[in-house]
This record gives sequence, C-alpha cells and structure tokens, in this order.
Amino acid sequence: MVALSSNLAPGLLTSLNTGAYAATGGTGERVLIDYKDAIKDYKVTDLAAMAMFTEPMTTETGGDIDITFAKPSMGMEEINEGNTPKYQHTNLRSERVSVGEWGLALGVTRRMMEDSRFNEVEMALNEARRAVDRHITKHVVYALLGLGDSTLGTGLTPGNNILVGSPESGIVNFTNNVYGGFLGTGGAVNSGRIYSYGLTADSILTGGHYVEDTGSAGAITLSKLTDCMELIGGHGFNATDLMISPAHYKSLLNLADFVTATAVGHVVEESSPFKGTLGTATVGSIYGLTIHTNAWCPSNRIFMWDNSTKPMAYVERRPLTVEEANPGFGIVGSYMSMRYGLKVVSPASACVIVNTG
Repeated sequence: MVALSSNLAPGLLTSLNTGAYAATGGTGERVLIDYKDAIKDYKVTDLAAMAMFTEPMTTETGGDIDITFAKPSMGMEEINEGNTPKYQHTNLRSERVSVGEWGLALGVTRRMMEDSRFNEVEMALNEARRAVDRHITKHVVYALLGLGDSTLGTGLTPGNNILVGSPESGIVNFTNNVYGGFLGTGGAVNSGRIYSYGLTADSILTGGHYVEDTGSAGAITLSKLTDCMELIGGHGFNATDLMISPAHYKSLLNLADFVTATAVGHVVEESSPFKGTLGTATVGSIYGLTIHTNAWCPSNRIFMWDNSTKPMAYVERRPLTVEEANPGFGIVGSYMSMRYGLKVVSPASACVIVNTG
C-alpha cells in the first residue's frame, strides 16, 4: 500500500499538494495558475454586436451623457453689389444617453477543481464569456429594433414595443424611450430629427421608418424591402445590410425554391434577387443587401441599415473588466462588470419592417 503523502501515488492530490505533478507543482497549483491566465485572456473578449452597430463616443462627464449634434442649418445666399450676407449660426440637436452598469460574479471551490476530471475554471469562464456576449447582443438588437424589455429598459414606456404608427414625438421623448429609435410618424421637415436633403419629397423624408408588412411572422414581402431602401436613400444614406430572424431566412430560401415552377418551364432570370441561391441553399445577398441572421432578431421584425454609418452611439464609462476575487474560504472566483450606454442617434439610416399579420 502506497502512502497518500508519497510522490509514488500517481494522480492523487493530497494535503501536501503532491502527486503526479510533484516535480512541477501539484494539481491544485497548476489549476489556479491556469485560472489567472484565463482571466487575462478573457479581458480581450470581442463584442461583435458593439463593433457592427455602434459608434464609440467618449466624454469627460460621468453618469448620463448628453451628446450634441450640428443640424444642417446653414446655406449659401446670393450677394448683390455693395451688400454682405447675413450672419448664420449652427443649430444644435442634443441626445441624452443613459448609462447603466451590468455584471456577474462566478465562483469555483478549490475542492471542485481538485476532484474534477475537467478544468472547472475554464468551463465557468467560457460560460461567463457566452453570458456577456448574449447580454450585449440582446441589448443592442432590442434597442435597435425598438423591442420592449422591462429589465433592459428598451422600447417605449413601460417596456412596450415601438410599433408601426408610433409617433415621432414619443420616440424622441427621453422620458418615454431612453434608447431612442428610428423615425416615427408625424414628424416635420427641418424640425427635430428630420432634415431636408437634396430633391427628396417631404412625403419620403417624413415617412415612418417602421414599415408594416401585413404578412404573418417570418413572412417577407420583397416590395417592403425596396420601400425601405427608398426611405433610407431619401435621407442621403445607402442601404447595405439586412438583419433577419431564422424564420425570415427560411422564407427567403422558400422564395428561391423554383423546383415546382421549373417543371412547367419557368427560368430563373439573371436579374433575380435570388441569383445563386438555387442549388446552394444560401442567401448571401438580396437586392445587393448583405444578409445577417441573428437568433435575437424576432420572427416579426427585419432590420435594414447603412453599414457605413453606425446607427447607435455607445458611451463607455468602464469597459468589461474581469477581476480575480476571493469571496470566501476555499473559493476562488471573478467579478465581471461594465458600465455603458446605448442610443439610436442616426434615426434616418435604418428601417424596421414589422410583420403585423
């Protein structure tokens, strides 16, 4: 019988911290070192949703942030001989960004690490990493699409969805909607967030950017896509991307299924928006719009935007921080937290299609 305190007992961790890895440190030491290294790796976590949809902004003040934008308020005028043009000034528009704090804590007991055949620390940190990514993605998508959530505080008060026909006055009201939204109905040109651009008719400039599709959840009406492209283009933007739910993606594939039609002589034209879809079962783009599928996007909403202009501001008071903690005897853990604010600040650069059937 081999004594447990002996280095000859392979694979056993004892109170003397000896065993199979005695020469390089016991199993307990090795796992704790791995834990510290994992924390360092965690600090470089990439938050893809932030990079795709938000423009980082900084400020010297703390708490809720007021961001000021210059309106297109100046114009050239003809000067007659002996006269001078009148002095002009910059009109400003202000948006308030609400900053909140989010975090989680995780703990792993030393006994769990010592007795487990798996690296419990790595498993815990990986799940925490996924939790952070899920939170950020949901928060960004809900704020963009105007979805109401009482925990996140998105949507119109008290956490209701922004709907087709929601008035512009309610969307810009900070008391009703801290995350903002895209243009609603009832706005006026050169007032609030709607500015005259080019030769675009007022009917397009004031068109609500929450567009109704009377089809049921998951349905896609192609004419609604072109309507949104017109609305976005009327303000000087160029629609480039489309975010859809898995249900909408299925609808696109079904629209491109020409097997039955081909049997009666139908030919897929080169100009078809589904060119290349038949036989590949993928929709890379439609009408030149790059397709993105996201499970957080509900089956009754589609998001179209100009990817060259980030529609949302991201104010960071503290980035994601991961700190080693010792919450109690025999427990090691981490505290993860971040303080940030989000708000839609480019209200004409995107459209939300809403299925109401």
